[in-house]
Amino acid sequence: MSHDHGHAHIDPKSGDRRVSIAIWANALLTVAQIVGGILSGSLALIADALHNFSDMASLVIAFAARKIARRPADERMTFGYGRIEIVAALINYTTLILVGFYLIYEGGMRMIDPPQVAGWTVVILGGVALVVDTLTALLTYSMQKGSVNIRALFLHNLSDALASVAVIVGGALIILYDMRWVDPAITIGIALYILYLALTEIGGPIRTLMLGSPPDIDNDAVVAAMRGIDGVADIHHAHFWQMEEHAAALDTHVVVEVNAWDRLEDIKHAIKRALESEFGITHSTLEFERQDRAHQNASLYGHGGKEDAD
Repeated sequence: MSHDHGHAHIDPKSGDRRVSIAIWANALLTVAQIVGGILSGSLALIADALHNFSDMASLVIAFAARKIARRPADERMTFGYGRIEIVAALINYTTLILVGFYLIYEGGMRMIDPPQVAGWTVVILGGVALVVDTLTALLTYSMQKGSVNIRALFLHNLSDALASVAVIVGGALIILYDMRWVDPAITIGIALYILYLALTEIGGPIRTLMLGSPPDIDNDAVVAAMRGIDGVADIHHAHFWQMEEHAAALDTHVVVEVNAWDRLEDIKHAIKRALESEFGITHSTLEFERQDRAHQNASLYGHGGKEDAD
């Protein structure tokens, strides 16, 4: 399977400006919704405000992560700082999960004893929130295609926009029919949707940080391609992981045929060319062994140890 590594790229400064605008817009919206929610007695509005606050925090984390990720490698971080964006995405998804559970609890308490809610305040602020959420989603849409960090933000904003629609509908039902139970019911619905988004997306950052194999690379196909290169007798102790979101890496032992040992450099270059051109693996550490000296019964995906070190 070949690895498609084409992604949408936006000038870093332009991307930073977009995130900055989104931060300020969400900060102002959060303050307005919290004040409005307290004055109107609407938990759904406060729920939407908390979600927007988590978005603002996520945007700040993502903004900082983008800045740090562009720092060059140094003696403390020899692979560079790119993985900070994976950490930021994990923090953001974890925050969403905590907010979701909190809102379910609060919504359940209010379902038992629905309070009075000022419907017009809910509708007006819900409309303002919908405009801000839609603006933020548009700002991050093109950026999220190539970044798990920004994708976490985009999903935050998308869920916020849908939540704002629900808040507006709830406010209208309260105005028209005095259906006060709708407010906590919508809160629980927002919370369940937040949990669904977060739980379905959090696996990617966890997999990367746990040094899991890249999900879009067929490990067996990579090994088969290396074994098919002239002079290669076998491949074993193959370890795949992602250095960054779009930077797959491989560490493996290559068993070379005895009569091809004098062509070691050519074999090495052929393997690296195949890894990069066919599978998008840009970082590979290859340890070579002569076939007559190779370990007996070596496993393909063996346990890491001294023999697997760079």
